[in-house]
Amino acid sequence: MSKKVKILTVCSNGLGSSLMLKGVVEAILDEHGIAHDVEHCDYNLAKSKGADYIITVKEFTKQMEGLPVLEVRSFINRKKIEEDLASWLEQLKGA
Repeated sequence: MSKKVKILTVCSNGLGSSLMLKGVVEAILDEHGIAHDVEHCDYNLAKSKGADYIITVKEFTKQMEGLPVLEVRSFINRKKIEEDLASWLEQLKGA
């Protein structure tokens, strides 16, 4: 994939949990050779910020209705996050 994928990691306040998720997502994308620009923020800001994808946990997916949301089971468990994003990662690598 030549274009950087713009991603927002989202939690309620845009501080701790989304920052931890940001680090995990960046590491996963790096390992898969996918160019990226990842930011973290709260769910209110995510609605207006604009991104190719929003990554968050189930608790916030309803607030993101109509946006390109990828749901993960954890903010910090790398194995679960990578499992949850596996098919999406394959799509990105094939693009």
